Amino acid sequence: MIWLELNALEQWNALWNSNEKFIVFKHSTRCSISIAAVGRFERQWSEQNTTPVYLLDLLNHREISNAIATDSGIFHESPQCFLIEKKQVLAQATHSGIFAEEFTI
Repeated sequence: MIWLELNALEQWNALWNSNEKFIVFKHSTRCSISIAAVGRFERQWSEQNTTPVYLLDLLNHREISNAIATDSGIFHESPQCFLIEKKQVLAQATHSGIFAEEFTI
């Protein structure tokens, strides 16, 4: 699995305003629940899935997380995962409810 870094507000704005289908995984590197969720997601990920997956480090980029909450209308949680296309959240899950198969629509 290839994680792409989401590390600039301009990058988020370009993704949100694009027609691209993509996944954003909001991750806290100090949270054991978040670390477990990332590991589970990686183990479940099928290499057949070509949807780009962006990893957002919440500790270093909280402003991006805030923009995601504002743009999507979904309250911030951590860990949290979104499948987005054309400014629409197609799937969203948090904490131990994050499973890779839910994001391969």
